[in-house]
Amino acid sequence: MTAPWIHPASTPVDLSSRLSSRRRWLRTAGGMALGASGLALVPEVRLFAQQVQEFIEGPPVPDVKPEQLSPHVWMVYAKDGFPTQENQGLMASVFFVITQKGVVVMDTGASVQIGQMAIRMIKTVTPKPVIAVFNSHYHGDHWLGNHAFVEAYGKDLPIHALAHTRDQIAGHEGNLWRSLMERWTNQATLGTKVFAPNKVVENGQIFDYGDVQLKMHFYGKAHTPSDLSIEVVQDKLTYVGDIAMANRIANIDDGSYPGTFKYYEAIKKAAGAQLWVPGHGRGSKDLLDTYGTFMQGIWEPCVQAVKEGIPLEGAKALVLKDPRVASRAKTMDGFDSNIGKYTSLAYLEAEKEAF
Repeated sequence: MTAPWIHPASTPVDLSSRLSSRRRWLRTAGGMALGASGLALVPEVRLFAQQVQEFIEGPPVPDVKPEQLSPHVWMVYAKDGFPTQENQGLMASVFFVITQKGVVVMDTGASVQIGQMAIRMIKTVTPKPVIAVFNSHYHGDHWLGNHAFVEAYGKDLPIHALAHTRDQIAGHEGNLWRSLMERWTNQATLGTKVFAPNKVVENGQIFDYGDVQLKMHFYGKAHTPSDLSIEVVQDKLTYVGDIAMANRIANIDDGSYPGTFKYYEAIKKAAGAQLWVPGHGRGSKDLLDTYGTFMQGIWEPCVQAVKEGIPLEGAKALVLKDPRVASRAKTMDGFDSNIGKYTSLAYLEAEKEAF
């Protein structure tokens, strides 16, 4: 795949070599500092030990106070944006549902450190344990935090996803995303391990947690080939992952424009009126309509251009003039750096659809 958010100026990092040298340093320096049990009580040595730990694992992520979205659903909000050293990869929100049987988490964040922070925040709201995790899709900013939850609640913790998502994380995509997050955050996520989903879900499946039921939705290729949306039935709230975003251009490298529109129509018909909550940004009852309008503003001019034999550069001009796109140009995160790429993807898909 072509991964999103890759900065052109970035250079590859030999992570295995760097980790190896760090481990050698740890064995030498750590042994010198902590070999005598009495020294461990000295404040300077404790500080040194903490710095050693961060040197090989990456620093903790600062707490983000949870926000209640509905009677059962809470959110650890991540400011919309892209992964950087400053935000430590915290750019996709973590959601949790408090039920009679325990806590259910919907997406776990981009690192073990973010997952650990989310667990701390869950414990400020309820003493109940986490009993299940759901991963919306295979992009790493949504599931790399699985590590923290497995570490805290055991290897038998159910982690649910669509079959394709599970296979991608267990395969090439898992280690790719782990390495990319380390690179984009200047190794702030270091120490994160890949823990793939261990339970497969299907469209229409319902999970009963006593006072709360979660209904699974999947209607084909949209943001990726396997985007799981999760309806919290009693709250009339549906978590849609990355099939829509509040104020950011969604990565469509692995997805489909017409597939996205079909998904929107199908889920609106199946679930009815909902508070639609995305992984990036804040939710709203009209999220699918407003983001769908923006996406149509990219897609329809490209279809027109292909039909009329207008080349790609002409299609880009049509897209930028379209009022559905132009109205978002000054306020949407990542617009200038991504609109050209995602117009090109729309144009290529329109060509494929036409022929």
